[in-house]
Amino acid sequence: MIQLHYFAGLREQTGVSEEQVDMAGRTVEDLWQWATEKYPDFVSGAARVAVNEEYALPTDVLETGDVVAFIPPVSGG
Repeated sequence: MIQLHYFAGLREQTGVSEEQVDMAGRTVEDLWQWATEKYPDFVSGAARVAVNEEYALPTDVLETGDVVAFIPPVSGG
């Protein structure tokens, strides 16, 4: 299983702060596809994905036990 964490506005869009999915062996891009199908309001491409606390590429393959964070854009000033 893969542990997912949603932050800020993404947490509001999904209605959950975390959940588990069976996506081992799939890519980060596959995970984005799954998220946008499950959560139609999910802003695909507007957030960064981190796997085990490191930013991930769409082609990175997920493994059992990975922790994935969806991190929305942050602005400051």
